[in-house]
Amino acid sequence: MSERDDQEREFDLRWAEEAAHKEPSARARMLAARWKENPPAPVPFRADPDPVRPRRSSWVSTAVVLGCVAGVIVLLGYLEFRAPY
Repeated sequence: MSERDDQEREFDLRWAEEAAHKEPSARARMLAARWKENPPAPVPFRADPDPVRPRRSSWVSTAVVLGCVAGVIVLLGYLEFRAPY
């Protein structure tokens, strides 16, 4: 780009930012029209959509994982014990 193009672009950006009236986006216009006929219901800040059931204790998950690991170790030891050399 030449220096003249940079100056023209800078002028266009400055002119657009200093505009007295800025038109809202298409989405803003659509929502304004929709809400004029059917306003949205008030929603609490960051409300949960559905009540969440309590999570299981982390100790339960840890016990399940360690139990699986111990089971695999025992199974491998049993297979090694039974394997003929």
